Amino acid sequence: MAQLPSVVLKDPSSALTATFVPSAGMVCTSLSDGGVELLGQRRGLRAYLTTGKTMGIPILYPWANRLSANGYAVDGGAVTLTPGVGGVRSDEHGLVIHGVLAAYPGWLVTEQEENRFIADLDYGGQPRLLSSFPFPHVVTLDITLVDRALSIETTVTPTTAASVPLCFGFHPYLTIPDVPRSEWRLETPPLRHLPVDNWGIPTGATEEWPQMAQELGDKTFDDGFDEVPQGSTFALSGGNRRIEVVFDCGYPAVQIFAPSNDSVVGIEPMAAPTNALRKGGYSVAVPGRPAVAKFTIRAG
Repeated sequence: MAQLPSVVLKDPSSALTATFVPSAGMVCTSLSDGGVELLGQRRGLRAYLTTGKTMGIPILYPWANRLSANGYAVDGGAVTLTPGVGGVRSDEHGLVIHGVLAAYPGWLVTEQEENRFIADLDYGGQPRLLSSFPFPHVVTLDITLVDRALSIETTVTPTTAASVPLCFGFHPYLTIPDVPRSEWRLETPPLRHLPVDNWGIPTGATEEWPQMAQELGDKTFDDGFDEVPQGSTFALSGGNRRIEVVFDCGYPAVQIFAPSNDSVVGIEPMAAPTNALRKGGYSVAVPGRPAVAKFTIRAG
């Protein structure tokens, strides 16, 4: 695979760097602390490009995680989603998953500095994209690396009279190098847990999830939550290293992912819970009033 152009941000106050590949769906492939990689590489960039297998920090857009069927209602009509068409991908059960922008090449970098860059995607100018999400808008990413913190701010700006559902998310795969997974410590604020069925779709039940701070041991997670308070901090730590994920604004839901077969923990900021595009319960970006969501990864 030919080397793709990348944007490398450098923190002016530390050895932290962040690498993004705009032509591969704006995926963040690396968050490196003096050569120590803090993001799970999983199957690598090639697999992300060819099969959508996630790694690093991908954007999941316009919906995060699964939908319970291959379509959804909108304004009295219906949108049909066909796996393999227009960037739509499906999981092992045939359910569409993670939107349509995996490895999408259409991002345009509009500003770039040593520790900040801005990129746009004119969603409304792409018929292929509109076929699966018929809401013309522009997505803008404003990404900054400063004081050992990587901030990703997403702005959704409608470009017609139609409001835009906000169901997207990001999936930072975090890792603590040189410390056994079993010794990693996961911290979450108090949340509301959304139990799921065998296909990973919320059942509609809810249960309180008290504040947690415990070692992973052999525990696994693939759990969704809502009622995430603005400004909440999640953390993964081990040895002398601590990585925090701060939900600054616009992310009232989260998915926690800690598989048994890979030394990564995903702490996924989500603008709406899994399957919200079908079941409702999401916010919208209103014409004339762009919606802003921001999260920050802080390396301790």
